[in-house]
Amino acid sequence: MEIQYYREYSPIMGRDMEWKSYGHAGRPVLYIPCQDGRFYDFENFKMIDVWAPWIEDGQVMVFSIDTIDGEAWSNQAGHPSWRIQRFEQWVAYITDEMIPFIRWMVNERNGWTGEPGVMVFGCSLGAGHAANLFFRRPDLFDSVLALSGVYTAEYGFGSYMDELVYMNSPVHYLPNMAPDHPYIEMYNERKAIFCTGLGPWELPDYTRQLQWIMESKGIHAWVDYWGTDCSHDWYWWYRQVEYFLPFLLEDD
Repeated sequence: MEIQYYREYSPIMGRDMEWKSYGHAGRPVLYIPCQDGRFYDFENFKMIDVWAPWIEDGQVMVFSIDTIDGEAWSNQAGHPSWRIQRFEQWVAYITDEMIPFIRWMVNERNGWTGEPGVMVFGCSLGAGHAANLFFRRPDLFDSVLALSGVYTAEYGFGSYMDELVYMNSPVHYLPNMAPDHPYIEMYNERKAIFCTGLGPWELPDYTRQLQWIMESKGIHAWVDYWGTDCSHDWYWWYRQVEYFLPFLLEDD
C-alpha cells in the first residue's frame, strides 16, 4: 500500500498541519479522527486494515487529517466565542486547502475523474464533524459515513449559541432549511449513512434526533441502529465499515 506523510504550513490555521494519504488511485475519502484525534489514528487504531482491500485495489484513496478539538470542542477553559472561531478556521482549512489538494491528487495525479466530490467518514465526534461538512458543503462532499455520531454543538459548547455555533450544529440549522432549498435536492442525489449501536457507551438519541429532522425535511439517508451488544468502540466501527462501504462504492 502506498502511504505518504505530509507536513505543510496552513495560512488559514496559522501553523503547520499534518496528514497522511493511503493508496494510489480511486475515489477520495477524507477521514476525520475521533475527539482530540490525530492524523495517524487511522493507522494506529487499525482502521487502515479494514479499508485495506479497497485501498489496495485502487477503489479508494484515504486522506487522514488532524482534528483541533483540543482547541475547540474539548477546550472547556477557553471562551466559547474564540473556540468556535478556531473550529470554523479548521472547517475553512478543509474546504479551501485540503479539498483542492485531495482533488489534485486523485484527479491529476491518479486519473480519477469522478464527480462531484469527496466521501467524508468519521466515528464518534469525528462522525459529527463529517456530517456537518456533508450538510454544509454538498457541493464538495458526495457521500458521508457517520458512525456513532454527535450532531449537536451542545456537546462541546453547552448552552452557548452564536452564529458560528449555529452553523456547525446540524440539529439546529437543518430544521430551519427551507423546503425548496437547493441543498435538499443535492443531499438526495448523494449517499448518506448514519449508524449507531444501542449498547454500552452509545448515545443513539443523537442519531434519532437527526433522523427525525431529515425525515421532516424530505432528506433521504440510510439510518441504521445496531443492537444492544453494539458498543461505542472500534471493533464495531470496523464491522460497520465492512458492511456499509460496498453500498457507498457500488456505482464506482
